[in-house]
This record gives sequence, structure tokens and C-alpha cells, in this order.
Amino acid sequence: MKDSCDALLLNNQLCFALHSTSLLMTKVYKPLLQALGLTYPQYLAMMVLWEKDGLTVGEISNRLLTDPGSLTPLLKRLEAEGLLSRTRSRADERVVVVELTEAGRALRDKAMDVPPCIFGASGLQMEQLQKLQADLLQLRRNLQGSV
Repeated sequence: MKDSCDALLLNNQLCFALHSTSLLMTKVYKPLLQALGLTYPQYLAMMVLWEKDGLTVGEISNRLLTDPGSLTPLLKRLEAEGLLSRTRSRADERVVVVELTEAGRALRDKAMDVPPCIFGASGLQMEQLQKLQADLLQLRRNLQGSV
């Protein structure tokens, strides 16, 4: 009887380990991103654009594994802050292209301080973090195949 109950213990759940770690990771990011004037979801969108500018909302959404409808308000806020512009495609006006402004590109240099801070907060060695990331990416691929 005890073994069947262990399967329902909170600390035995992979999902809770992932969820609680994600919450704490976001808390570590918060003051670093506040200094940049970004929320964590905005930071993720900016990283996608710093990697490749001029993407469509759909392409950004795909990279972030999110719904385009929930991404649009976030992009509108970044546009209002002068970090990016959103324009309708001339070829297909249903498609919105997102491009960094000069201020958005300049913010990338300031954001370069964030990854080393996160690395330090992790308390792990680089090799450990790389293995953890690889394992999580594999888990994500497996889960994507299940939905």
C-alpha cells in the first residue's frame, strides 16, 4: 500500500521538480531583467529577435512554444517601449513582421550580463548545466511527440 501512495507524493513528481525550479529560476531572473526594463516573457521574445531579426509573429511563437494570440500583447508592449516595430507583410497582410529598433538592438549589449549571473546562481559547473540542458531538451522533444 505504501508504494502506491509514494507515486502521489509531491516531491516524487518530475512535473513538480520542473515547475518549482522554473518558478525559482524566474525569481532569479527578475531583478536582472528589471534593470533592463523587461519581464521574463519579454526577455525570451527579445532573445529570439536578437538571434534572428525580422521574424513573423508566428515564427517567434513557434520558437517560444507559445500561442501567437498570447504573444501579440507582449509584442505590443515592447513596441510601445520602442524596442521593436511590428508591420504587416506586403505579400500577406495577415502576417505581422517584427523587427528590432536601434534601442532593441542596443539592449542586447546590456543583456550580456544576465547569463553569467544565472550561471553563478545555479551553483553548478558548466558541464553539469550543459548536460541538464541536453536532458531537458530531450525530455521536451519526447513530450512534444506525445501531444
